[in-house]
Amino acid sequence: MFSQAQALLPDLIRIRRHLHQWPELSFQEYETSAFVSKTLHDLGIPHETEVARTGVVGILGHGDGPTLALRADMDALPIQEENDVPYRSRREGVMHACGHDAHTTMLLGAAMLLKQVEDQLPGRVKLIFQPAEEIIGGDGYSGAKLMVEEGVIEDVDAIIGLHVDPTLPVGSIGVRPGPMMAAADRIVIDILGKKAHGAYAYLGADAIVMAAQVIMAAQTIISRRIPAVQEGVITFGEIHGGVRDNIISDRVTLTGTVRSYDPHIRDQLERELEEVVSIVERLGGGYQYRYMRGNPAVINDGQLAGFVARIGKQLLGAEQVREAAKTMGAEDFAWYMRHTRGNFVRIGVRAPQWPEVRPLHTPTFDIDERALAVGAALFAQCAVRWLQEYEPERWPGEPSILED
Repeated sequence: MFSQAQALLPDLIRIRRHLHQWPELSFQEYETSAFVSKTLHDLGIPHETEVARTGVVGILGHGDGPTLALRADMDALPIQEENDVPYRSRREGVMHACGHDAHTTMLLGAAMLLKQVEDQLPGRVKLIFQPAEEIIGGDGYSGAKLMVEEGVIEDVDAIIGLHVDPTLPVGSIGVRPGPMMAAADRIVIDILGKKAHGAYAYLGADAIVMAAQVIMAAQTIISRRIPAVQEGVITFGEIHGGVRDNIISDRVTLTGTVRSYDPHIRDQLERELEEVVSIVERLGGGYQYRYMRGNPAVINDGQLAGFVARIGKQLLGAEQVREAAKTMGAEDFAWYMRHTRGNFVRIGVRAPQWPEVRPLHTPTFDIDERALAVGAALFAQCAVRWLQEYEPERWPGEPSILED
């Protein structure tokens, strides 16, 4: 399968560069969806459009037997690209700085490969081209959550997703059983004080000082209120308040993110953050507290992770399958995992000649395009072998992730 994917590489590079030049923000992926739809149509793959607003879902294989879903996200970020390359973004202020153009290309490549063996598939492969992964906070309405609510994976027995990883060399993949990426929640806190002249602070209630107390006290939740073996992050990324240097501020708004893995720790962080904020009442102020849950944590199915690792070794060689890092980043792929077993795998995209990592979500992010064949082959081979091997009464039955 890898040699067939490598033969497709010129086409995959052309597709990826087209998508890279015309990035679209979350739930605005109209041209991207149209391109995906046309490609599937040309391949003779039946599909639905306007799923979860701007998503596309294709079906390969037969109606009987199990169903494996493969997922790629399609949206870009509000970043101005700084790369001086022929395929740089042509949309001002919008860039595929997270590699979703590559993900979409890899899934289209897998569709090309699977179409060639469709008659041999003992089941179905569902191709999920998902919008709006980059929306992680607020009401939590990412593309994955909407896909789930629209019933896209009701008939799915397992799902595999992937993400490019600029820390891994091209030709390698990263797989990890269990916790991999954190739950991501959003907090908005309004600290309410009382205006006064800056020279007579005792006549007011200084919202800026109270906000400083809250910011510092919140960090003690992580250091002193949760077990050291548990992960948690509280970050205030925005603070807005005040109108003039000699006026005591009567309102400060703090906005931030809270990351965790364990559901009980997540509940504790939400509860204890409000307890910390309530200290402003003893300082003469008031508050409004909003805690908005976003993506759940990505918890990979151990047996499915072992399966993907095995297929990766067969395709690329054992030395090219690494144990992926556990991070506090977030991914809306987690919504699918609430309803079916899943595995999220990382695809190495770092070129050997690059002197340093080109990080995600930066204006200079790019990939070694040879990784497109890796992702397409891994998607396709996993689908073929999983459908061939799946037996409900025997699955799970995979060895530990890094065993031969």
